[in-house]
Formats: sequence, C-alpha cells, structure tokens
Amino acid sequence: MTSSELETPPLDTARRLAESGDLDGAAAILAELAADPDGPDRAQAAVGLAVVLEERGDAEGARAAARTALATGHPEYAAQAACHLAQGFEREGRAEQARAAWQAVLGVGTPTYVPLAHLALARLAGDAAEAEQELHAAIEAGDPHIGAHAAQRLADLLLEQGEPGAAADVLIDALEAAPAEEVAGLRVQLGIAHLELACAEFAESVECGADPQTGALAIELLARTLPLRGRPDDAERVWSYGLHHENPTLAAEVLLRRQRDDQ
Repeated sequence: MTSSELETPPLDTARRLAESGDLDGAAAILAELAADPDGPDRAQAAVGLAVVLEERGDAEGARAAARTALATGHPEYAAQAACHLAQGFEREGRAEQARAAWQAVLGVGTPTYVPLAHLALARLAGDAAEAEQELHAAIEAGDPHIGAHAAQRLADLLLEQGEPGAAADVLIDALEAAPAEEVAGLRVQLGIAHLELACAEFAESVECGADPQTGALAIELLARTLPLRGRPDDAERVWSYGLHHENPTLAAEVLLRRQRDDQ
C-alpha cells in the first residue's frame, strides 16, 4: 500500500471500492468503522454499510446496519438510515414496519427528510382522514416539489370525497409556491376541480326550479360536461331526465339541444 493510500480516509477508500464493484472490500472497511461506538464516522459508515449489504443481497444485514446508524441520532445519517429501512419495508409490502420507520424519520426531525416522511405516511395511511392529515403536513413542511405533489394527491382525495371547492382551494394555494415545472400539472388539476364545481352548480340550478330555458341550458351543460370527467353514463341519465321532464316546455327545450348532436 502506498503512502497516499495510507493517507486516504477509510470512508473514501470504501466508497472507491464500492464504486469499482468490490462490495466485499467496501463492506469490510465500513463494518469496522460502524463497529466503533466512539468513532466519528460511525453513523455515516453504518449507512454506507447498509447500502453495500443490500446490493450484496443481505437484506437483514443491511437492516441491522441501518438500525446502528439510526441509533446514533445523527441528524443526517440517522435520517438516511430510517428512510433506507422504510423504503425497504415498503418494497416488501410490510406496511406496518414501513410506517414505523417513517415515523422514526419524523422522530429524527431533519427538515430535509420530514416532507418525504409525511408523503410516505399519507401513502400508507389506514383511512382518508389520516391520509389528509399527513398530506397537509407534507405541504406545510416547506419543500416546494414535495409540497406540489402532496397538494395534487390531497386534491385527488378531496375530489373523491365530493369536495371540489376544498380541492380547488388546496391547488390555488399550492400554485403560489410551486416550482415552474409543477405549475402545469397543478393547473390541469385545478381545471378538473372547476369542472366538478361547474357540474354541481348546473345540477343545483335544475333542482332549485329554474325556468324552462335556464333549466334546459343547465341540463345540456351538465350532460356535455360529465363525459369530460369520464362519466358518459351519468351524462345519458341527465339527458334522459331532461327529455322526460314533467314540464313539457323544458323537455322540448332539452330535445332541441340534444338534437344538435344529429346535425
């Protein structure tokens, strides 16, 4: 071994070995560093060991190394270790263990990883209320990219619950801080929320006893908007409602509007 190699920090040597494909050599160095309870590089080495062992196919060894790093409480490497554990459990479909690991990320409290943990916990949530709470937390954590994704997922959830107004509010707020590359997607989703709001207003107009011309217009607009939301069967039911309406004047107006499709 040359003098320059002797002067190379062990972590750098391990990294070089791993990058060159010598996983056994890298693991040996990292394991020695991780085993030293007083070593200054213990947390970083343990995370590196977890990665190397996983690449070697030693899932349990990788988890043990990650837990060593997590136990150090290091703000960077303990958080990385908890993320490593959580992602591994998710890949294996072990939802409860993954949830516990993501909670450990929150316990470390490193701001860089907190939004990611909340987003993951929303994905693993047991019910809609828990998912909504975690998505709000992900948005509030301050990462603009993750916040934009969380806002879109929250808007989807609210739309599924029949709350397009709340979904629109979430998306409008998200647009104020969204990175440029996220704006288009947020605007499309905002348009979807507005379509749902429009459908609700059209339906309400009919139900509140509009005059025949206004009612027929509302029925037409509702019937022509629903297919845009993937609801063609509902659109046909709206047309049928209008065509067979008890008010003959309204039914005649609806027929005239429906016949435009045949012209």
